[in-house]
Parts: sequence; structure tokens; C-alpha cells
Amino acid sequence: MKWVTREKAKVDRIACPWLIKNFIDEEAEFIFAPHEQVLSVAKTENAISFDAPGAKFNHSSDGKCTFEVLVDHYRIKDKAIQNLAKVVHGADVPEDIQIVPESAGLRAIADGFRLISRDDHENMRKQFAVYDALYGYFKKEDR
Repeated sequence: MKWVTREKAKVDRIACPWLIKNFIDEEAEFIFAPHEQVLSVAKTENAISFDAPGAKFNHSSDGKCTFEVLVDHYRIKDKAIQNLAKVVHGADVPEDIQIVPESAGLRAIADGFRLISRDDHENMRKQFAVYDALYGYFKKEDR
């Protein structure tokens, strides 16, 4: 399946593809489109839209980031994912940066990777290791 989101990805728009590839759709392909074109690209490409205004999956009215919305929608009960969702939330939602200690670090890392990557696909490939490591950390700690 194809998935489409806004270009110039930071936290949620990298965390979601990692979650999708590892827990929802291992064959997923990702398209990064200009903000105003996400929904039209989704229609043209028959893709699932996420983390954009009007997208199928987006921040919820109760304050959840898109990563958390996907976790809930796909009923992912893995405790390590639940903990990672808190980190992603804090890193993605500025007013919640202090929700868990790891959030500020993830936000800085995400900003840095975006700045040193040529495009969103390279950024995504580079950052997946960060999410693998955080997932491994929470899996080992069984917090």
C-alpha cells in the first residue's frame, strides 16, 4: 500500500512510517508531498494519507499525535510501542516536550537528521535506526 504525508518530515512523519513498516504494512511505500497536495496525491495514488490536515490519520481532537492514533487504530498492544508512543508524542507536540525525558532528545535528533538529509526518503532511512534503538530499549527494559 502507498502512504502519503507532508514533505520536510520531522518527528511524527518519520515515526509513523517506522511504525507502519514494522507493525502495520511491511510492504508500505511512502510519498512525501507538499502540504497543500497531500490529499490530492492520496486520491491520485490511491494512497492512505497521514499527518496532514484532512488526512485519514492525523492528530486527534483529544491531543494524540498521529503515531498514537495509528497505534490505537491498529490496536497495537506491545508495551514497548506504548512507551515509544509517549516519547514520540512529547517530541512532536511542543507543549508536551517534558512528558518523558527521551522526548527532548528525539526532537533534537529528528531536527538534526532533517537538516543533514538530502530528502525525506533519506531522512526516513537514516532515522529508522533511532526508532529501532528506542524500541529495543523499551523492549529490554519492559517498562
